Amino acid sequence: MYVAYYRVSTRAQGESGLGLEAQRTAVAGFVKGSIIAEYTEVESGKNNQRVQLAAAIHHAKKTGATLVIAKLDRLSRNASFIFALKDSGVSFQCVDMPDANTLTIGIFATLAQHERELISSRTKAALQTKIAQGVQLGKPENMTHAAQQKGAQANRAKAISNVEARKAVGLAKKLRKDKKTYTEIAEELNQYGFRTARGFEFHPMQVQRLLNRANSEM
Repeated sequence: MYVAYYRVSTRAQGESGLGLEAQRTAVAGFVKGSIIAEYTEVESGKNNQRVQLAAAIHHAKKTGATLVIAKLDRLSRNASFIFALKDSGVSFQCVDMPDANTLTIGIFATLAQHERELISSRTKAALQTKIAQGVQLGKPENMTHAAQQKGAQANRAKAISNVEARKAVGLAKKLRKDKKTYTEIAEELNQYGFRTARGFEFHPMQVQRLLNRANSEM
């Protein structure tokens, strides 16, 4: 039995079914068994948070099913996706790369991570060059205590309404409903690239606060 995972890159494609039906057809013709569940991600390629992927992996783990992916090639540049798939321990198959295994996707993950590190180092080098040239980064008025407090409040407000924060809450609620502990939920959130409003990894206490805050806002 199989759990199928599809991805379309824009909401318009998700609503129109453009590309999705082709993936479904490819998966149906590839698998040799029943598809017990389907998960569809409607995400930009720039977005690393894959809530439906996390749900698909969780479902496959729970049922012992094989995760089947229609289009690995479009996701091979996403290191968080590949590491999540590689480290999940779930049996998987790829329609467009039938011979893919933990070794080959491990290579993809390493290359993707290397590419991201190169981009980061280039950005830092460019900023250092600007500083060396005497360019002042940021505004002096933003360094006052009042401005910092105002900025912190704005960041908290942004975190509450942030789409990624809502996705993290959704996944945390689902895992809690499945009787997962706060520690297990924190590990799952971190594995799939979610971070706290301040950019840190989740810990059990932060997961509990996240869920309590979400419940109080309902």
